[in-house]
Amino acid sequence: MSDATGPLDYPMRRYGMDHDRYDWSMLSERPPVQWPGGAPLALWVNVCLQFFPLDQVGKPFPPPGGMTMPYPDLRHYTLRDYGNRVGIFRVLKALDRFGVRPTFAVNTRLAERNPYLLGLLRERGDELLCHGWHMDAPHYGGEEPGAEEERVRRSLGRLRELSGQPVRGWLSPARNESPDTPEFLAGENVSYFCDWVNDDMPYRFRTDRGPLWAMPLSNELEDRFILVNNLHSEASYEEQVCDACDFLHAEGRRAGGRILALNIHPWLLGQPHRIGRLEAILAHITGREGVWSAPAGEILDAFVAQQGG
Repeated sequence: MSDATGPLDYPMRRYGMDHDRYDWSMLSERPPVQWPGGAPLALWVNVCLQFFPLDQVGKPFPPPGGMTMPYPDLRHYTLRDYGNRVGIFRVLKALDRFGVRPTFAVNTRLAERNPYLLGLLRERGDELLCHGWHMDAPHYGGEEPGAEEERVRRSLGRLRELSGQPVRGWLSPARNESPDTPEFLAGENVSYFCDWVNDDMPYRFRTDRGPLWAMPLSNELEDRFILVNNLHSEASYEEQVCDACDFLHAEGRRAGGRILALNIHPWLLGQPHRIGRLEAILAHITGREGVWSAPAGEILDAFVAQQGG
């Protein structure tokens, strides 16, 4: 009998996951979750505040949403800046109008460059999560030893210093990671990260440096994914989000609480021809009975409080 192994023979091959980062679990078989007030749906609106350098390096890939024309690409650079100077205020007005409590994913370099914006968020008391150093500083395998760990430490440390918040959450630029990124995050006392989108609910994520929670932030419902990548219309974007709301709301009533996670960008939805679509979406969601709007950290705390062990 031959001792040769085939392509399907590898370490930890088994039913479920072939790694120890998290446990295999079917959503339909998990205990139901109860949100405050018995709400079947938790609404998490994540607003991305990003800085794209004009002289981007694009290593190992151009940042999604970044510069695409020869240097200096002022057209796209100023459009992104428009979101942080004009569009954000339209977005804030819409969120406040419908009583939505958002989370802000902030590039640390943007916080340094735009103190007026950070000061506004501090005054409002909104939760911040770290969105990395800037959008042209991705995390990936094969970097020089120590480079990524130093960047994680610098990004979190500086944002914590500027904001006065513990900054418990993390969203990698372009959602890209190296195999070590979760280790570095846990080592810097991050409670949750939003890069993995393989579930509808939070789940425990193991690292050698301590516990971490994966907080899935839907890519399918992201404004940039639908409008820019898929080239769908604004009407289609509104329809897709409202459909997801209705489905998850009904599923939450039937099987336990669910989360509607919306990732949005002020340079997109803060445009005068799109802000009305965001307002219509928020009107639809908050018009449903039993929708609890809260920042990501508060949603996670409510979830974790119900998990045994």
